[in-house]
Amino acid sequence: MKPRIAMALGDPAGIGPEVIAKLLAEPSVRQEADVLLIADRKEVEEGMRVAGCKFDYAVAKSLEKLTFKEIPLLYDFRGEAAAPFVRRQSSVAGGRYSLDTLKLALDLTRAGKTDVMMFGPLNKSSLHLAGMAYSDELQWFAAQIGYRGPFCEFNVVDGLWTARVTSHVALKDVAGLITVSRVIERIELVDSALRRSGVQQPRIGVCGLNPHCGDEGNFGREEIDVIGPAVAQARASGIHVEGPFPADTIFLKGQGERRAYDAIVTMYHDQGQIAIKLMGFSRGVTVYGGLPIPIVTPAHGTAFDIATRGVANAGATRQAFNLACRLGIAHQLSHSSGQASAN
Repeated sequence: MKPRIAMALGDPAGIGPEVIAKLLAEPSVRQEADVLLIADRKEVEEGMRVAGCKFDYAVAKSLEKLTFKEIPLLYDFRGEAAAPFVRRQSSVAGGRYSLDTLKLALDLTRAGKTDVMMFGPLNKSSLHLAGMAYSDELQWFAAQIGYRGPFCEFNVVDGLWTARVTSHVALKDVAGLITVSRVIERIELVDSALRRSGVQQPRIGVCGLNPHCGDEGNFGREEIDVIGPAVAQARASGIHVEGPFPADTIFLKGQGERRAYDAIVTMYHDQGQIAIKLMGFSRGVTVYGGLPIPIVTPAHGTAFDIATRGVANAGATRQAFNLACRLGIAHQLSHSSGQASAN
């Protein structure tokens, strides 16, 4: 069983075309998944030129009936981005191209023609210049499909997942956004996502908010009044979850195969991002969790400083592909079982 991946380059001004080219040039990738690359053909060729590698592809003339082959399918598409793409800087054209290719990949996956979405790094400034009216692409994804349930961004390195209670908000606003229901929601989301990825009994640890977990209320009471009760409620529902623990030690609880947790729930963006990126910047993956379709991307930016130089590390892109394959197969199986139940 092969997953069908709808793949986009991300922002053409950055390293996305290069790292996607390096990924698709690996012979094993073509054996592990059926790839539909939604991209401007010239940008695909430019990505290969910069990367110093080539891969064969077939051109899909239509999206009505996709026939996958042993090489990637390319659907030559650039949406409404008519202007030439500038390199190594944010632009309206780059943002428009990113949004249009993502929207098409989203529609195909939602329609069941592909099983999972994967894309190269995006640039939020370009997305906002192109008219994205949301703080990040996850909220944009949810709006595009009309999804109103809970969702959050996960980051994954070497099998360790992180979820965060607050994300792209000012640090001064964090404490007011941490509630019992939001903490429980994030615990439940990451538990469900881990199970879908193949972890049968996820072990989850939860961070405190304040230094030393508030030192019994001396540095704040969020751990006592909010986070601790949320952990207790989630545990009572059957989830294997512990905490809260100080953020400066929770990532040290076990290493490698002896790691104490499969996932760590943090309270704000940098609390988990700093740790994860120190653990493996070139291996990090972002998963857009909670949505009804799986979506992944490498957990780094567009790297305008090194774009067009051919030196970008494709390690995180390869890890994103590996996770996309697992999530895509799980989505296939879930969809098949759902159809069987309906019949």
